Parts: sequence; structure tokens; C-alpha cells
Amino acid sequence: MVDPSRHTYLCPLRWGDMDALGHVNNALWVDYLQEARVDYLLRGPLAGMLASGVLVTEHQVEHLAPVTPDAEPMRIELWISSVGGARFSLAYELFHHDQLVGRARTVAVPYDLEAGRLRRLSDEERSQLRSQLIDSGALRPVPTALPAEHVTVPCPVRWSDLDSYGHVNNVKFYDYVQEARIAWLTQVLPEEPGVWVVVRQDMRYLAQLDHRLEPYGVRLGVAAVGRTSITVVAEVIEPDRGTVFARATTVLVHLGADSRPAPLPTALAPLWATDGLSAD
Repeated sequence: MVDPSRHTYLCPLRWGDMDALGHVNNALWVDYLQEARVDYLLRGPLAGMLASGVLVTEHQVEHLAPVTPDAEPMRIELWISSVGGARFSLAYELFHHDQLVGRARTVAVPYDLEAGRLRRLSDEERSQLRSQLIDSGALRPVPTALPAEHVTVPCPVRWSDLDSYGHVNNVKFYDYVQEARIAWLTQVLPEEPGVWVVVRQDMRYLAQLDHRLEPYGVRLGVAAVGRTSITVVAEVIEPDRGTVFARATTVLVHLGADSRPAPLPTALAPLWATDGLSAD
């Protein structure tokens, strides 16, 4: 049953949203959140905020079940979960065929596009947001520090990755981290990369990323290890100057032939042994 105190957005699922595993790719979920968030802003009294500028500073996405695209849209329910002086947070629950398939959180800040700087919420904006405030529990914490042992993968930026504000859209960072992670796993497990599913992925945005011909970089390493899962921390960087544009944490579960969680491949052991990590 739809909660009337929440904003509801029905997001169509496209055939092209499927990945090699036959379900909606994890990076597309953030695109769906963006569509729901924009729909919420445009349909309410805060439409002017979107026009003047709103930047996302953080995402947390928890995947509870895979989704296969069909004629049934994904139902996204969202609400305001916190309001500060210069930021606000949104919480989401995602449903497909009335099954809860995911939860998410987004932190956003108002931005003055003309002045090119962050700004505080106006009294009217803060009042409107607080009038829709619903207390929400936090998602479980995950590691955020990049391990000492890590690798760097080139990260090209496409012209089409830019949004209407003229910089790389927040959604595209998930693509960059995904491409780097797949390239890394393919290199360290050339014989049997295995099947991995994302069950959690957070992204914290630290600086705006612009288009350029030379690739940026993604450095990543294993931050935690379980019996069937690994936690990878990644940073989108400018390789020469070391500028960090975003930091991501991804929890991956290794699947066996029966599509159930399976023990990690032994070939991965050297990646965490260096940092003193061990499989539980």
C-alpha cells in the first residue's frame, strides 16, 4: 500500500537497463533515484530550488533484491529525512511488483549557479522541507578509507556525461567506479572472474568533475573481507595532482553456480593478506 505521506514516482524500466546478469544494473538505480528526486522537486513548491541549483553530496544505496525489467514500473517512495541550515536529506524505498527491492539515502545542498558557490537554505525552503520531514533510520555504516594497497585504473569522461549544470552528473560516477572495478576483477581473476552482485554502494562527492580529453583515474582496494563478500573502496581522482573528486564504497557478494552466495575465490587471497585482512 502506498504511503500518502511520501512522494511516489513510478519509474519505467527499459530493456536497455539490463546488464550481463539479466537484471537492472546497479548504476541505473541511482539514475532512477534522480528521476524520482527531480519529479518531487518540480511538482512541489521547491521547483525554484532546482532551477537555481541543487547539488548531490552523498548517496547510499542498499540493494535487497535483483530487478528484471518488464512492463511493471519501479515504484519509488521518497520523503525528507533531515533538514539542516545548508543541506537536506532524502530517504527512499524502491518497490517492484510491490516487493521492497532497495533502500537509499541522498544528501543534497542548494547551490547558487550564478555565483558558483554553495548557499544556505532560505527560511521558506527550510520551512517547506521541515513540513514534510519524516524520521528515518540510518543505513548500516560501511568502510570509507582507501586501503594502503590499491591499484589505479584509467577513467575517461564522455561529453555526454555532463548535465545541465555543465559538469559530470552525479549518476555517472557510479559508472566510472563500476568500469574500474570490473577491469580490476578481470585482471586479478583472468581465469574465473566469477559472478558478483552489488548489495550496497555509497558515493560521497567531494569536488565537481569537468570534461577533458585526458582520462582521470579510479584507484581502488579491498577494505574488508567476509566469507562470501568483499568491500571495495574507490576514489575518482586527478592522477597528476591527486585531487579526489569522489569516494565510493561497494559491497560485493560472490555467487556460485546456483546463484547463491559462495566462498570467495582463493585467487583473491593475496589482495587482502597484504593489509592483514582475512576471510571470516
